[in-house]
Amino acid sequence: MNRRQAVIGLLVGAVAAACNTLGVEGGRRRRLLVFTKSSGYEHSVVKRAQAGGPSLVERTLTALGTREGFDVVCEKDGSIFTPQRLGEFDGFCFFTSGLLTERGTDGHPPMSPEGKDALLEAVWGGKGFVAFHAASDSFHTQPDPPDRSNRYRNHGAASDPYVRMLGGEFIAHGTPQAAPMRVVDPEFPGMAAFGGGVVQRFGEWYSLKDFAPDLHAIAVLETEGMEGTMYRRPPYPVVWARRHGQGRVFYSALGHFEEEWEDPAFLAMALGAIRWAFGDVEADTTPNLEAVAPGYAQLPPRPGSPS
Repeated sequence: MNRRQAVIGLLVGAVAAACNTLGVEGGRRRRLLVFTKSSGYEHSVVKRAQAGGPSLVERTLTALGTREGFDVVCEKDGSIFTPQRLGEFDGFCFFTSGLLTERGTDGHPPMSPEGKDALLEAVWGGKGFVAFHAASDSFHTQPDPPDRSNRYRNHGAASDPYVRMLGGEFIAHGTPQAAPMRVVDPEFPGMAAFGGGVVQRFGEWYSLKDFAPDLHAIAVLETEGMEGTMYRRPPYPVVWARRHGQGRVFYSALGHFEEEWEDPAFLAMALGAIRWAFGDVEADTTPNLEAVAPGYAQLPPRPGSPS
């Protein structure tokens, strides 16, 4: 047993006990589609070996499913997004990047526009959606020119439908650095592993925008003193949950580094999020943005603009 397997094995028992579930519905095992296509930048954690072996994210989530009693299907081929195929799954987990309706960086077949619609309809109809890190760097509101100027605007109801479903959109990130993350809802499934209050974490922190007004923030980035103009803004959420129609949506900006996918707290968060998205465990998702991050909508200065 390697170190990652040992870590996963230790955390699963604690989180499973907290969730008090067997991963089945009416005797049927839950099924999770893990989608890691990179039409934009391909992160090392989702890059498969040259021989075709699974990526770190795929191995880790598959191991969680094996130990926890739900099935995991890993895919980079966007053609899987049809109403018929999506009906086979209880939830979806995205670590993606770029415009997923384009072949892009990794060369895998893209999602069709109809496939994107099918995904959004499936979540609205009651499927779960769990997303990490670069999933907010997917389906940017168009146009998205190379200078990224359109990202330095809040588009609100005019945002891409995927962004509205997810609850926020990536703007930019700075140099990886340690920063204080304030856990505002330690009661959310899996978040007890972080403890309450402020947690100092090293990460590639995303600056985000166009937060859905009904967001339930779970953790907030405390930006004061951070290096980089993209963080010259009030605190904003980096982990959240929301209801999308009948569906359940969870997003965490964490997950850039390999080490995070071996971190017991991160993995407990991931497992708790999956369980909640499946509907196997309940959580309070009352909108709380104004209360926990009142300046969340303020955008950072655009590079090259007067400040």
